[in-house]
Amino acid sequence: MEQNLENKLDLRNRLINFFKINKSKLLVFLIISALILISVVFFKANNEKKNILIAEKYVRAGIFLASEKNVEAKLLYEEIILSNNKFYSILALNALIEKNLETDKEIILNYFNILEKTISTKENNDLINFKKALFLIKSSNLKEGNELLKDLISKDSGLKSIAKEILEE
Repeated sequence: MEQNLENKLDLRNRLINFFKINKSKLLVFLIISALILISVVFFKANNEKKNILIAEKYVRAGIFLASEKNVEAKLLYEEIILSNNKFYSILALNALIEKNLETDKEIILNYFNILEKTISTKENNDLINFKKALFLIKSSNLKEGNELLKDLISKDSGLKSIAKEILEE
């Protein structure tokens, strides 16, 4: 029993000595940890706020499009694409192409290049390349469109079967 009490006192004394010796190091560690935590929380909140703003712009562009205010819709869709939002940028480009809001082929290809750089997942990147291939084929650039489809097939993409069907036609 006495030995157990001595071990507890000894442990307590060692802990007190450890904290006295390393007080400044522990304080710096706690301050840095708190700053990192605050930064992470701020960064997440900021990204969430940006995502909400982009979503609102996308909805507003859809309303403009329904109201036949194509110029305003086009400007909002372009702003969304340039925002590099991983979800809404793809949707905005699809809307631009499907509703023929942008007729300049070079600008649309530039938007595809922007999205290719910002999208990190393989599936979304394959989808962008597939959509780009379809756009190129539609705009009478069969050679480049077919090359993109062949690349999707060689990469064993999830869109491989659809790409094969299009190449066979």
